[in-house]
Amino acid sequence: MKRSILAFIVGLVVWVLVASLLNRVLRLALEGYAAAEPQMVFTHGMMAARLALGALASLAAGAATRAVAPSSARVLWVLGGVLLAAFVPVHVQLWARFPGWYHLVFLGTLIPLVVLGGTFTQNRSRIEPRVQRESA
Repeated sequence: MKRSILAFIVGLVVWVLVASLLNRVLRLALEGYAAAEPQMVFTHGMMAARLALGALASLAAGAATRAVAPSSARVLWVLGGVLLAAFVPVHVQLWARFPGWYHLVFLGTLIPLVVLGGTFTQNRSRIEPRVQRESA
């Protein structure tokens, strides 16, 4: 149980850190992004980049969560659900500022991408014992 709680906390921290880091990259790399961000007047390309940022943060959070608690798949679902619950009110407030597809893609992929990110770590841990047995 303690490991699952720690994994959940690590997953949240990783999501925030990856999203924050990638948002800084967007500000530097995407022309006009820094100016558009305060008013949230993004082009379609900027919105796509923001969705990619969210997807990468979700995948990383899932991988980190599963790395801390490899035997608990349930914590991935809980993490995804908590992220979804946290972002629904934000997206409801911002509904008029973005097209509906943007909200639906972001919210609809949170849980699946966290769970998918967890499989990246899971697959690696399945491979390592085979390598160890072969070299022993």
